[in-house]
Parts: sequence; structure tokens; C-alpha cells
Amino acid sequence: MWKSELQKKESYELMLQQLSGLTEIEHNSIANLANSSALLGETLPETVFAGYYLFDGTELILGPFQGRVSCTRIKMGKGVCGEAAETRETLIVEDVKKHGNYISCDSAAQSEIVVPMVKEGMLIGVLDIDSGVTSAYDRIDQEYLERFVQVLIEHTEF
Repeated sequence: MWKSELQKKESYELMLQQLSGLTEIEHNSIANLANSSALLGETLPETVFAGYYLFDGTELILGPFQGRVSCTRIKMGKGVCGEAAETRETLIVEDVKKHGNYISCDSAAQSEIVVPMVKEGMLIGVLDIDSGVTSAYDRIDQEYLERFVQVLIEHTEF
């Protein structure tokens, strides 16, 4: 876990700089999603899954990620990812075992944050991050991960 809010913010600022560097000259979606998921997995403590579910027009399909084997398809409105995709709002779940609509893809996940990816009004997918501890995510994570998604979307061809 983070030692302080300041350390957390500094880590996120550095991560955003690294993402900007990674996406400055590379615009391919697979390359950028793969590298950015690795960056998230390396930066965020206690992460057991960091990756993307991409919207195919009907449902969310597993994209590049870091972590163990995961669910491959998620219907809109189902699970935390499906809820965030449907509402297009970031969703933080402090304890996945207490969330009524949770889909268990990995028993190591204890808390989760999902950030929708929307470009020019179109849903691209969601960024999904799971932690091995409860209550891992807060407003700071939300702010920086929403910025992370915006940088990624601005520099990637979907």
C-alpha cells in the first residue's frame, strides 16, 4: 500500500508521464493497451489484474491485461465492468464479496475500480483494475485513472 497520499499522487504523476512517453509515437491499440496494462501492474501496489475489456457493439471482450486467467466476455450491465460500461461512470467497489452484481473471475480480487473508455461519444471499453486487498481504491485513484484513460484514448487509434 501507499505510505501517504503524497507518495500515491507522485507515483501516479510519474505513471502518467511514462504513459505519455509510451504513446507519443505509438498509436496502435494492441501495443498501447498491452504496455499500459503492464505499466499499471508494475505501478499499483497489490494489483492482481490490470487490463481492458473492449466493447464489440454488444458485449465486453477481454483485451490486453496483466494478471491471471480471466473472464473473456461480459454482458452490458453485468458485473462491475458491465455496470461501468453501461453507465459510463467510474465504479469503485471496496469489497467485491459484498457487491451484489459482482462476477468472480479471480478469487484473489478483493476490491476493484473500473473506468469507462469513451472516445467521441462512443464506448470503446473499460479499464479494469483489481486489488488483492479490500478498500484499495479511492477518489485519488479515480482522478488519476480517469486521466490515464484520457491520455491513452487521445494517443491511440481504436
